[in-house]
Amino acid sequence: MPYLSRVRINPLRKQSRDLLTNPRAMHSHVCAAVPAAPDNERLLWRLDTDNPHRPHLIALTWSKPDWTHLVEAAGWPSADGDHYTIADYSPLLAQLAIGREFNFRLTANPVQNTSRPIKPTAIQIAQMGNGQRRSFRLGHRTADAQLGWLLRRTAKHGFEILPARTDPGLPDLPATDTTPAPDVRITHRERVTFTKGNRRRVVLHTATFQGHLRVTDADLLTRALLHGIGPAKAYGCGLLTLAPRNGR
Repeated sequence: MPYLSRVRINPLRKQSRDLLTNPRAMHSHVCAAVPAAPDNERLLWRLDTDNPHRPHLIALTWSKPDWTHLVEAAGWPSADGDHYTIADYSPLLAQLAIGREFNFRLTANPVQNTSRPIKPTAIQIAQMGNGQRRSFRLGHRTADAQLGWLLRRTAKHGFEILPARTDPGLPDLPATDTTPAPDVRITHRERVTFTKGNRRRVVLHTATFQGHLRVTDADLLTRALLHGIGPAKAYGCGLLTLAPRNGR
């Protein structure tokens, strides 16, 4: 049974600052919330930092988690109120049906595969020279490219982006384009860098998308919700969350 959690993070604590800036460190804390070994349970998570003074960790786990350790390390362990909430995800999944509409949020790592990087690094040049690599995974760096990456993948994940509502044009002016824009926007973009255990430097270009979608295939969308979209899932990318849209 999947569970969706929301955990309050205190950004003023030293360990919180480490977790908020190092996806590898936060991933370790997310893994520690469930008793199963990390290799035995799919974990998805992201940081919602709409209010930088009150960030939240959002996490999807297959078993019921315990966030006590994260509250003690990076929250307000002695404060009033709920330090975290845990909700059964099954009722939301049961609402998925063709034609249903939802608000959505997704933080992703939009990438492309190319055999000829425009500005290859020294390592990439060496790998191309000795035939070790035929293609490289590179992050999209512009908002247009990141948005295009998402729009090209909606069908295979069981949804379509609704057209944005626009005011009607002035009657005395000719219409220049009758195609409505998709109702999705990028609310946050970031270049994240950190090192792994072997001291290899990792660079991620992430984008947070918000908008409205319509279900086109409930099974495909369920899989996207439970297994994530795109790469870098261990580092806070790929978690798609939905909220009912005006009772539709």
